[in-house]
Amino acid sequence: MKKKVVLGAEGYQLLEKYGIPHPLYGLAKSEGDAARIAEKLDFPVVMKVISADIIHKSDAGGVLLDINSAEEAREAYSRIIQNSLSAVPGALIEGVIVEEIALPGLEIIVGGKTDHAFGKVLTFGIGGTNVSIYRDVSFGILPLTPEKAKYMIHGIRARMLIEGYRGSKPKDEAGMVEILIKAASMFEETPGLSEFDINPLRLYENGACAIDTAFLFDENHSFSGPEEYTIPDTGIFSPSSIALVGASDKPGKIGRTITLKLAEFGGIFYPVNSSDEEILGIKTYPSVSMIPGDVDMAVIAVPAANVPGIVEECGMKGVRLAVIISAGFKETGEVGAKLEEMVARSGKKYGMRITGPNCLGLINPYAGYDTTFLPATPKPGNIAFISQSGALLNAVIDWSISYGLGFSLVASVGNQCDLKFVDYLVWAGSDENTSAIIMYIEAVDDGRRFMELVSEISPQKPVVVIKSGSSEKGHIAAVSHTGSLAGSHEIYLEAFRECGAIFASNIEDAFYSAEFLAHRKKYPKGNRVVVVTNAGGFAVLSSDYAEKYGLNMVDLPPGVKEEFDGFLPSYWSRRNPVDIVGDAGIERFTGAFDLLCKYDEFWDICVLITIPSNNIPFEKLADEVIRMTKKTDKRVVPVLVGGEELKRGRDQLTGAGIPSFDEPETAFRVMGGIVTSKYVIKN
Repeated sequence: MKKKVVLGAEGYQLLEKYGIPHPLYGLAKSEGDAARIAEKLDFPVVMKVISADIIHKSDAGGVLLDINSAEEAREAYSRIIQNSLSAVPGALIEGVIVEEIALPGLEIIVGGKTDHAFGKVLTFGIGGTNVSIYRDVSFGILPLTPEKAKYMIHGIRARMLIEGYRGSKPKDEAGMVEILIKAASMFEETPGLSEFDINPLRLYENGACAIDTAFLFDENHSFSGPEEYTIPDTGIFSPSSIALVGASDKPGKIGRTITLKLAEFGGIFYPVNSSDEEILGIKTYPSVSMIPGDVDMAVIAVPAANVPGIVEECGMKGVRLAVIISAGFKETGEVGAKLEEMVARSGKKYGMRITGPNCLGLINPYAGYDTTFLPATPKPGNIAFISQSGALLNAVIDWSISYGLGFSLVASVGNQCDLKFVDYLVWAGSDENTSAIIMYIEAVDDGRRFMELVSEISPQKPVVVIKSGSSEKGHIAAVSHTGSLAGSHEIYLEAFRECGAIFASNIEDAFYSAEFLAHRKKYPKGNRVVVVTNAGGFAVLSSDYAEKYGLNMVDLPPGVKEEFDGFLPSYWSRRNPVDIVGDAGIERFTGAFDLLCKYDEFWDICVLITIPSNNIPFEKLADEVIRMTKKTDKRVVPVLVGGEELKRGRDQLTGAGIPSFDEPETAFRVMGGIVTSKYVIKN
């Protein structure tokens, strides 16, 4: 069996095996069969065509309802066959299923898809014929727990239809959780099952009933994960000696840029060049094998055709890590792919790990090396950056320098012929100088291992992810709605949520998130926000932003209102957002901060929004923010809206390690992204 589509009776049998309810039915292969089966069931009945060539039966006229007699069943059989063959000429029809009509209920879709990176994924959402229009679904990466199943149910926009809406009674949520668990077991335990739909499943106040199914069995689409490989000893990223094969002093050469950088390395640097005796006053060697001492790391920047031989030589020399900058490997086609295979084999043969090929290289400011050919080297900091794109890494380094940001380590992973994306995550997770990690991901091979590592690392070191592909179109599935609803990007986002990674839609948000969390090395305790501002317009906008980005603009307790009344003018807002009015001096901010610290049990995040004012010395306001941050273990988010007038206040906060924002929507968007993490305790 290569591929097989299972519908109708066979599909119901599979549901029956796992205790998922469905109507009583029979499969008719003639008009006579249809009449006999219909008489055995309670009228009225429904009849549906069964054909692997006709997935959307209603569209083909292959479904007839309210059949009330044996004679009507005969006529319905004939009409269904005629309609179906007219809609899909040449379709192979197995028969017509005759079944009891299920009671009306809330129509749900439960589906499954096998993802290349993460394995089997369950889908839940609003179903029926318009499921692809609604696209109101949530996802769960298997295995599925009852807690995760409940989260899936609460994760759709239409969850109120299940909870009870406008006088309607609540549906059977506990029963739905049980069905999701059973569907997950069916998906995991059924050999060859790669994709399926139960659509619709009608959910009632008590119980449910599956009305239609489609199952795809595909032996070629099983999930086995990537090939086994060994997680590296992270000591390889802290070399005492580095050789550069392709060193040069010729302007415009990549080798010259890397040579200039490695000449600043605090350990031993060996330039390798067969035509020069020395470069930049440093003795050169004609080959790696001719270097008299040990070589911990070899950086290779020569034409691709020469790389396999050099890698073999490095392995014989005992090099622990080869960083291959050279391009021209599998990204170029079949010839390059063969060269890359040779490189990988040599690495395995000698136990030498390989970064790349076709990468920008590695930067470890605290170990004193930069193996890239980027124009500048970033300053030391506490954020690790791991990227699957060299071009984006180049832009980020340039951007970070203009913003004064630093890094603990930087990795360009390239083609990953040996070291994988997760290996650099292990490095960053174990690095004592790293407080937060930012990753740019295009795709990961070992999604399960990625999730395990992030789950381990993120409670101590926040992991922020920029993921490309948000605009990719879900493919039009040949078998199920689930295949088109559960696109690769949506599954990645669910994986990030489940393992505690924070998704950022752009570079700026990623760095804001990482800096904010690295500051106190912990997540906010919940999503309850209180805003203090001297700008009424921003008070209104902040309420809009909070709702837009999933933050709870919490009500002020009566006692807190009374104490605000004691020192604010009578025309203050008397609600959250707390508008302390445009003529506020520093004393109103101080009073508000002290009061909120005194009653910090009712909020999780305090957003301060201020605009230029002659009444406020902004260095003093920065001092008050720093004081408040030390006084409470809740999170304080300063938003200083303005130009040069507020710069000294921003610089003062930066010096204290407190990130600030220059406009409120970015602050709320970043906070919203953070509080969706599973490590945030919702109140």
